[in-house]
Amino acid sequence: MHPSRPHHARFLSALVLIAFMKLPSVCLAAPVKDANPHGGGNGNPGVLPLGTSAFGHTYGEWAERYWQWVLAQPTATNPQLDATGEFAGVGQSGPLWFLAGTFGNSAERTLTVPAGKGLFFAVQPWIFGAGTFDCEPTVPGVPCDLPTLHAAAATAADGSSVVEASIDGVPVSDAIGYRAADQGSFSITVPADNPIGIPAGTYSPQVVDGYWLLLAPLSLGSHTLQCHVVSNQFGGLDFTILDHIQVVASQGVTAQTTTTEFWKSAGADVAPAPATRRSTWGHVKASYR
Repeated sequence: MHPSRPHHARFLSALVLIAFMKLPSVCLAAPVKDANPHGGGNGNPGVLPLGTSAFGHTYGEWAERYWQWVLAQPTATNPQLDATGEFAGVGQSGPLWFLAGTFGNSAERTLTVPAGKGLFFAVQPWIFGAGTFDCEPTVPGVPCDLPTLHAAAATAADGSSVVEASIDGVPVSDAIGYRAADQGSFSITVPADNPIGIPAGTYSPQVVDGYWLLLAPLSLGSHTLQCHVVSNQFGGLDFTILDHIQVVASQGVTAQTTTTEFWKSAGADVAPAPATRRSTWGHVKASYR
């Protein structure tokens, strides 16, 4: 990757977002396998362990789908730019409900989720590639090289020094261990009015990296999901996301499913575990270059 132009282009994009949406940045990183030597195991019964698939997709593959979902939404109703939770349900479908991260800013949102939906929480999502000012066509003259993009994404995710998360006030054990990246690449399709500020169209290749939590469905009623991240990216990021979630009965869901039953229906090979309390906050960071 060109040593300076993608860097400047990325910051230019961030400055445009700050000016327009008052948010610190618009890029996020990528690579690192869907397995983490630092954790991401089954110490949290309600959280899918890394290295395990759900509904036929790994963490890294769900991360790709997360970015495809986010960037398919126009700026005005984009869930990752949403300050209140008003647009949390935009474009949602399938067995998992995406819980949007942010572009490096804190947010407190209130949202409603249908019963029976697994949750895919983007604690700190990163994306690099052709459509995010890392290589052609958004950086003319800089070819898209997958190893370079994966390395840049990994470096960004490596920059996180703190990654913490809690569910209903109970800390997720070793939250920093839930880091995953894709192993190949994917494409994004953006509308004319998109948060990146690029022409409408399809862009490829893209790669992802970051910190994610794939959760079994929450019970009916009120819940809170919170994360805290400290990163050295863009001069330093320190943000908290607090989601107030109301799980409501939905059509076709007649009874609540246990965590074990949900993992089984998802095709996830997760050993049953007693309901233990999650402990500690994790840490992640995305260092730039």
